[in-house]
Amino acid sequence: MANIILRHGEYSMNIVSKLPDVGTTIFSIMTALSNEHGAINLSQGFPDFDVNPEIISLIEKYMRMGYNQYAPMQGVPLLRERISEKVKELYGARYDPETEITVTSGATEALFAAITAVVRESDEVIVIEPAYDSYVPAVKLCGGVPVFVRMSYPGYRIDWGRVENSLTAKTRLIILNSPHNPTGAVLGEDDISALRELASRHEFFIVSDEVYEHIIFDGAAHESMSRYPDLAARSFVIGSFGKTYHATGWKIGYSLAPAALSREFRKVHQYLTFATNTPIQHAYAEFMVHKEHYLGLGEFYQKKRDLFLSGIAGSSFKAVPSSGTYFQMLEYSDISTERDRDFSKRLIKEHGVASIPPSVFYSGGDDSHVLRFCFAKRDETLKEAALKLCRI
Repeated sequence: MANIILRHGEYSMNIVSKLPDVGTTIFSIMTALSNEHGAINLSQGFPDFDVNPEIISLIEKYMRMGYNQYAPMQGVPLLRERISEKVKELYGARYDPETEITVTSGATEALFAAITAVVRESDEVIVIEPAYDSYVPAVKLCGGVPVFVRMSYPGYRIDWGRVENSLTAKTRLIILNSPHNPTGAVLGEDDISALRELASRHEFFIVSDEVYEHIIFDGAAHESMSRYPDLAARSFVIGSFGKTYHATGWKIGYSLAPAALSREFRKVHQYLTFATNTPIQHAYAEFMVHKEHYLGLGEFYQKKRDLFLSGIAGSSFKAVPSSGTYFQMLEYSDISTERDRDFSKRLIKEHGVASIPPSVFYSGGDDSHVLRFCFAKRDETLKEAALKLCRI
């Protein structure tokens, strides 16, 4: 435990940190370094192009109509209805908008609320590594114990035998993420079969981070937990409007869960943010009738992935093709033997391109000499970045 001493005059106070190993996120660090050196920022996962102007107009409309006070704690009713309709159409699952869908202030809040709703002191939580960096701090703040199961480079597949060997009587939760950040891997039918088999013999909840559900490539289908009644019955399915509508800064997410789990989720949610931005919720609810947007998102980003990959085809980087998300992993072992943190910083300072070192997503800092690049960028941004990478 880390002690923090606060002093004021003759008084002092000793604070024991609840997260002694947690500092500023790598996303903030790399973006700040990118800004300092004027680099092309392919590190933090946000688009450099704007959202659909119609959504902005709708937000303005609802603001001028007076929708500027607290929204219902569970979320604007019409938005929850539209989410329910979409999930039923895409995955064949029926979630009650009144009792099983909760709108949150971003997917990160939804993840925190879901983990907090079920994890108790000394409960064990299976975390698949590399893992998005908000999972483990949430588990630890609940007094839970993360148990890590690593995917192996370069395939980035889940070893379900290792998952089963990690299950104990204390296992409370498994956290899954597909499409997967940072690797771009996606769950397939074999993964779902293995998970369902485990679930038939063991008791555990699931938090399924599906914020990139619409960004999936090469004709693959998104294997949502909501597709499978036996898995949906024990799952919190977490979604994000920010990823789908290119508006990460608006921080609108949601949770799908059975009524009993949603009740516990809402107990936490109401004391985190209580409610989420009102006019934006109304705007999304109206805009969601344009199904062509999210139905075409995979094709939209696949073109960007392919543009980026074709641009770096003549470079010394080796691509691990992304199957989903808007992230691309590139191996640099033919260029340098430096640790990924060191090489990623040098890449910014000397070559003007920012990325994320994936070792930060492992508890043990595993380093396979790969970097994560975000291709949610304008075509000209990707072309310029590719030219810089080809010069290395």
